[in-house]
Amino acid sequence: MTPERSEKLLKVLSKRQDNITVVMENVQDPHNISAVMRTCDAVGIQDIYILNTKIPRHKKFGAKSSSSAAKWLTVHQFTHIEDCFAALRKNYDVILATHLTSDAKSLYEIDFTQRVALIFGNEHSGVSDEVRLMADGNFIIPQMGIIQSLNISVACAVSIYEAFRQKQQAGHYNSSSLSKDKMQTLMTEWGFKDE
Repeated sequence: MTPERSEKLLKVLSKRQDNITVVMENVQDPHNISAVMRTCDAVGIQDIYILNTKIPRHKKFGAKSSSSAAKWLTVHQFTHIEDCFAALRKNYDVILATHLTSDAKSLYEIDFTQRVALIFGNEHSGVSDEVRLMADGNFIIPQMGIIQSLNISVACAVSIYEAFRQKQQAGHYNSSSLSKDKMQTLMTEWGFKDE
């Protein structure tokens, strides 16, 4: 690995955040998943969760839309809702699902300076009732059009860039929020060699 490459990867690692994540429930199109991964990488999200209860586990993701983002992220795949939520509850204080309800919170009312997990659902049916019942609440992206939904990759990008804005203002990107152990694990996975 060249010194320039090492420097770039260390700079990226120094901005990684472990206090925000994205959960994709039964998202069918691997290109949608890959587009979400690319955006997560762009804003410094390290861990993402994929919950497949109604579709087979994904073996690979759309390489074109991800630009190989998957290799830089820690992807947690689950086939049981309870197992996924147990893992989320260990790491995040608030779990919110995207769902249009009368009591849904606006994206812009979410405090992203806390540890937050955002759940995005299937392209056709959205977040399942079972997952919504286990979440702490729902949120929506305010819209003015007739069609009150966005493609999952677009909805995710809009949402996590709002998180990015808040976290940047709060100084979260001034240093990595990853533990030393996690940082060392990622450095090994990313190809750093002991010198």
